[in-house]
Formats: sequence, C-alpha cells, structure tokens
Amino acid sequence: MLPLQSSIFKAYDIRGIVGSTLDADIARQIGLAFGAAVRAKGETTAVIGRDGRLSGPQLSAALAAGLQQAGVDVIDLGMVATPLVYFGTHVLGAQSGVMVTGSHNPPDYNGFKMVLAGEAIYGETILDLHRAIVGGAALQAAAGMKAGNYRTHDIGPAYLQRIAGDVKLARPMKIVVDCGNGVAGAFAGELYRMLGCEVEELFCEVDGTFPNHHPDPAHPENLQDVIRALQTGPAEIGLAFDGDGDRLGVVTKDGQIIYPDRQLMLLAADVLTRNPGREILYDVKCTRHLAPWVVEHGGKPLMCKTGHSLVKARMRETGAPLGGEMSGHVFFKDRWYGFDDGLYAGARMLELLSRESDPSAVLNALPQSISTPELQLQLAEGENFALMEKLQREAEFPGARDIIEVDGLRVEYADGFGLARASNTTPVIVMRFEAESDAALQRIQAEFKRVILAAKPDAGFSF
Repeated sequence: MLPLQSSIFKAYDIRGIVGSTLDADIARQIGLAFGAAVRAKGETTAVIGRDGRLSGPQLSAALAAGLQQAGVDVIDLGMVATPLVYFGTHVLGAQSGVMVTGSHNPPDYNGFKMVLAGEAIYGETILDLHRAIVGGAALQAAAGMKAGNYRTHDIGPAYLQRIAGDVKLARPMKIVVDCGNGVAGAFAGELYRMLGCEVEELFCEVDGTFPNHHPDPAHPENLQDVIRALQTGPAEIGLAFDGDGDRLGVVTKDGQIIYPDRQLMLLAADVLTRNPGREILYDVKCTRHLAPWVVEHGGKPLMCKTGHSLVKARMRETGAPLGGEMSGHVFFKDRWYGFDDGLYAGARMLELLSRESDPSAVLNALPQSISTPELQLQLAEGENFALMEKLQREAEFPGARDIIEVDGLRVEYADGFGLARASNTTPVIVMRFEAESDAALQRIQAEFKRVILAAKPDAGFSF
C-alpha cells in the first residue's frame, strides 16, 4: 500500500502515477471520502466510469468499493468517455459521478474527475476529500453505514441516440476521426455514422498504452496522421479527441489546425441566433479576435479563468449558453447540459459545416493572427504561484493598452497580447502570445522575458 500524498489532489481533479502515487487502496479511500460527501449532500447514488487505461478496471473496482462502504449505491457505466459519466448524472437519477481517467497524460497516469450533486468540484472541495481521509472523517461517516448496492449500466445507446435525435446534418459528409487509441474510439465512429457521415477511423481501437501517438489534440504533432489522411483521402474535415473524449481538435482539408478559440467563433455565431444578447464564456488563453466576434454576432464576451471546472461553475452563475477553453473543452448549455463533451462538440461542428459547400474555406476564413502554442517556464513545486504573485505586484508594461488579472497576467497591446499564468496542475508558468506581425510577437515576448527575469534572474525560456 502506498502512502497518501497531498500532491495528487489537483485544482480540478485527482491525478497520480499508478504504482508510485496512486493504487487501488488510495482509490478506495477516495471513494470512501467522496461517498461521505455525496451523503452529506443528501444524495444516495453515484455514477462511475473509466477510460481505456490498463489500470482502469482495478482502480474503478476499488473506487466502487469505497463508495459502497460509505453507503452510496453505485451505477457502474464501465469503459466510457468522460462525457458519458457527466451525461449519466443528468439522466440516471444520480447527480454525483466519478470518472476514472488520466485524460491526456502518459499511460502510467490515472485519476478521478468528479461531479458532486450536479457540480464539477475543484479547489477546496477537492482538498476537503484529502482532509476527510487524513483526518478520519470519511471513515467515521461510514461507521455503521449499510453498504451501498452495485449495478452496471450500458449508457452508450441512450447517449448516442440523444445526440443523433437532436443534431441534424444538412448533407452527408466524409470525415476522418482520430481518437489516438483513447476511449473516445469506442463511440466516435458509431456516433458520426448515425449522423450520416462516412467515417475513416484512425486509432479508434481502445489501447491504454497509446501505441500510435499521444491522445492530445492540443499539440500539432498529434494531428499529423489526420492531416495526412485528409491530404490523401476523400474526407473533407478531420476531428481528433483526447484520451477521455472531453476535448476536440479540428483540421481542415488543406491541413490547417483550427484551434479551439476559433472553433468557438463558429459555434458562438450559431448559438447566438437562438440566444441573442447572452454571454459567451472563454478562458484567458483565447485569441483577442474572439471578443469582437461575439459582440458582432450579438453576444456578450466574458473572459474567465482557465480550468474546465471553473468554466462550468461560471456558466452556472451566468446562465451562458456556450463556453470554451483554448485547451479544447467546449461547454454547450444550448440544446445540451452544460458539460464539456468533445464528441458532442464534434457533432455540433459537423452540423454547421454540413450547410457549407466548402467547410475548410469557412473555417480558414475565421479571424486569426500569428500566435504561439502554450510555452512553459519550468519551476520548482509551488514556485509558479509565488512568481505569478510577484509579477502581478511588480511587473510594469509600458505601452500596454490593458492589463487583465482574471488569471495571471494578460497584457493587451494595440497589435497583440501576451499571457503568463500559473498552471494549476504542474509547477510551470504557462505563456501564450499573439500578434499581428512577427516583429510585434517578438516585441511582446521580449517584454515578458524582461519582467520575468527581473523577478527571477535564473529563469530559462524556450523562446
């Protein structure tokens, strides 16, 4: 048995390395603590599922045992994409759920994404689980409790039918789908065929070792197979998914990657036709072209912190019909339930593109500037938050038009922006830059280097 380490309790989920910081006993303790939290909310049932990782069955079984020990009835969906667990919390009479997933992390990682009484938990609520285990409150709450029941349930058909019954394509489409051997592969091909697509499947066999490429569409190297398939085959658009199916990547026929902030433009224009004047949420990493686009289409742009749980919480507060993150999480409340779902976002994207004779031309015409991918400044554990606080206090940016401190520092100039924020999951400062010219990009990057080196002279940059 491994000792329980506080480091696995992250900002939006619990995540560790199997055999090093995570094992079946820890999974059972997490189930026990989460079960106590479920009972404290007046709930009696939880939905669970797992992705395709090799450690999934063992961790999922231990999680179920802990939940049952806490007196919670378990509905086990088996191997599913994360959105199917979220879907289960809306349709199975149980508002709490746990997905056993390592998301896009390497194969030896696994973890838990949690919904408690209808809300994706984050921050202190996750740390409360750690405290309940260490302090013995979880065990105390389960004392004398009648063990919960356990049953399995195949939710796939209901999920697929719910989408196929609502999303209608204007014409049949030929598409490429790359699941990177993640669990989305168990559902994507069938879903898009139900919508009337001819689907070329790449790496849709679920394999927790990810033998072909990493299942993370946020990085261009993981989209090269889709790009090649589009170049050599008849498909007109490519979709790619992360390891647990809650994030979407889009590639055009001519091999252009349409990053999620530009995907959000197309989706927002459609959603605002039914929800005029409403908020469209987007995180601090998104393009500066998004806000004016939303305004132009009759909506209210609302910038928020990065993190799928944080965006979902903000969506509940505002009642926004749509939200999105640069990482690829897209949240539809319009015609859907408000959770992030890459498979559903792909269906909605195809619905819009099927109305066009040349989908790639429509996507490529969306406003864009020169931009960098996410750049990372590697630091010691905890140092990223201290450095970020120091920068917010001391850094000066002459010539800046606006400095936004929603999440880190986003510095807006007339010709671009720079962003630095502390990652909530790893000890890094995440940076991103966008500008109207290479010269402007280099100037803004130089400004950020200058203020970071003033605060930390030994900082090492990848740009």
